[in-house]
Amino acid sequence: MTGLHRVSEAAPDVTNQDGLHAPETDDGLAIKVRGLRNAFGAQVIHDQLDLDVRRGEILGVVGGSGTGKSVLMRSIIGLQVPEHGEITVFGTSTLDLSDDAATRDVRRRWGVLFQGGALFSTLTVAENVQVPIREFYPELGQQLLDDISAYKVVLAGLPANAGPKYPSELSGGMVKRAALARALALDPALLFLDEPTAGLDPISAAAFDELIRDLADTLGLTVLLITHDLDTLHSVCDRVAVLADRRVIAIGTIDQLVATDHPWIQEYFMGPRGRAAQLADTRRSAGNSPDIQASGG
Repeated sequence: MTGLHRVSEAAPDVTNQDGLHAPETDDGLAIKVRGLRNAFGAQVIHDQLDLDVRRGEILGVVGGSGTGKSVLMRSIIGLQVPEHGEITVFGTSTLDLSDDAATRDVRRRWGVLFQGGALFSTLTVAENVQVPIREFYPELGQQLLDDISAYKVVLAGLPANAGPKYPSELSGGMVKRAALARALALDPALLFLDEPTAGLDPISAAAFDELIRDLADTLGLTVLLITHDLDTLHSVCDRVAVLADRRVIAIGTIDQLVATDHPWIQEYFMGPRGRAAQLADTRRSAGNSPDIQASGG
């Protein structure tokens, strides 16, 4: 791990393969999931899934294909209605997101970067950023909307002249950053990122990882990050939750996870790709540039 950890308390014990880690106290949680069950017809995706996301941490979520990583995120933000369970974000249930003041407040406190960006193709980057602002603050004038969106575009690492462009005019990496600018539009306390570096070349992915880490540290964000990218897990995440067997089987730092004997965890983190990511992270920690940055491409 990089040593860039802002969470001071000890991570829960992950040596129990049954996933029976001690629950966190509610005061320190941004997200609390208990007994979650999701199913599509006869196919059960989650069953008795528990998850705690601490305030101020970047939590990675990994798992094999079909383990329901994106379904978990969609359940938390109210886009997927589970069959059973309890979900709270900052102490407010998200299972019944009506339009009352309490639920609007908790929705305003998060931002979401969906897989692929999910930008509106007929809107410019600036107009995409303004969509959530218009929803929650319809009284704002156009000049202020333009000023806010211009700031968010730059905050996400895009050039200022990207604002008037349409998504079709952007590279894949710029689309991700434009989607991030929209996710940051309402000054959220919590970010949901679904495969943010998928489809990016290694250099662009590393730059995006660094941006997320910097934003989280600077703005004090809590981040739930779904990814299969081992480099991202090593360079960005404070802890990692592993989905398997329809639930979270382990959660902790990468060092804690690799100390378990679960076969999927061992193969994922200690296989050839996992060892390469660990080596790259060791070089970063030592102050050396990763090999991919030496190409100058």
